Amino acid sequence: MINISEAAARAIQQMREDESADMKLRIGVKGGGCTGLSYGMGFDNEVTEEDQELEIHGLPIVVDKESAGVLEGVEIDYKENMMGGGFTIENPNAVATCGCGTSFKTATRAGTPEDC
Repeated sequence: MINISEAAARAIQQMREDESADMKLRIGVKGGGCTGLSYGMGFDNEVTEEDQELEIHGLPIVVDKESAGVLEGVEIDYKENMMGGGFTIENPNAVATCGCGTSFKTATRAGTPEDC
């Protein structure tokens, strides 16, 4: 379903330890951004019946069922350069992305585009 590189897993694990080691990484998609859909990642300790639970590189991950199809095959990486570090997300389901790369749309979901 979702692929997370070892570099991204290390960065997430460090953030998780700084936040609260018992929390799960929640990954999802919501409407917004100039192309219509935006990614969301954060820590959460609640899991509902509408969630799928995964474990990747030892990280407990939660994805809501509505986002799961849009995230199928997504690759999350973490890259560092002279300006610092950040996560990159490659989504094979995206048919269009915005210029800044933070929002996208798929062939089946246009989301709710906003003005940038």
